[in-house]
Amino acid sequence: RAELKEEQSIDLIGKNEVYGDTRHEVNVYVKVFTNSPFLVCMDLALSQERIIDPNYLWIGPDGRDLQGQEYVNLTETGKLMVMGFRVSMSGAYICTLSHKVIETTTQEETEMVEAYKFMVYAYREADHAYQVSVRFTTTRCRLKTNGLFVEKLNKILNSTISHLTCHITESSYKCYSIRTPKKGLQYELFVNFLVNPFGPGWEEVCHRIPYDCEDVTNRRVRQAAERIGKFFHQLRHVLKKEFHTVPTIQYVENSFSMTPIDSCRPGFGKNHHTHQNCASCCVVCGPGTYSPNNEVTCRSCASPWARMYGAKSC
Repeated sequence: RAELKEEQSIDLIGKNEVYGDTRHEVNVYVKVFTNSPFLVCMDLALSQERIIDPNYLWIGPDGRDLQGQEYVNLTETGKLMVMGFRVSMSGAYICTLSHKVIETTTQEETEMVEAYKFMVYAYREADHAYQVSVRFTTTRCRLKTNGLFVEKLNKILNSTISHLTCHITESSYKCYSIRTPKKGLQYELFVNFLVNPFGPGWEEVCHRIPYDCEDVTNRRVRQAAERIGKFFHQLRHVLKKEFHTVPTIQYVENSFSMTPIDSCRPGFGKNHHTHQNCASCCVVCGPGTYSPNNEVTCRSCASPWARMYGAKSC
């Protein structure tokens, strides 16, 4: 992912290339453990011209010359690809292009130098969980069976999604008395819980996935949420058909609602202002910031000397 300038056509990104700009740095976002696009040591206009005796010097975030480094693919035309991108590889990649301009009439040579700065950030996809809300009618609020019912519901839902290594967390309920027109006073249980992707066995599944498993994790939790949605869709029909007597606790039809909740791994966070072109990404926390948990924001460090990317503490 890269910030596209107006003069850059989408075709250039399609070729897996990002051009520099002498007027300002270009932000580039690389998913962890993947290869970066080619960073091109020139701007789009210059790429359309003939360049005489070009010479390229690429300097990495640590200030060292990137020529000959094992983790880069550096072409003779000045294109740089960073391979197997890690958090520690985030930072400024600066290329200096020197070339000659020859005056046609006098054949006089002039040395031209241009510098291009790319800010390259590691990112992850956000981890997804799903907040679920659902309601049930009951005969009274102060009934022991209300709590027992919610416990039993959790067990049923957990068994429904356990094969996806997801589980139900943060389960809670409240009971309210509700007066409705024509029906008088009714009692309803408002049940809330989280469909969490990190159920028993999720790490073992991840170990079978090379490098990173958030894509697989997100796919599993989405399947789990869909299964739970289907369960509640069928629940009213099941309760009517299976029970010969009317149950004391009944599902309120169409009360099921589900909201996705994003979280980021420690050392990553979201910032809509700083990273507008990767607003949905969990971008590595920059120098001077850190994230110790699964929240979606990077906090500021009190110590000004914290200069690393992806800090989990200061």
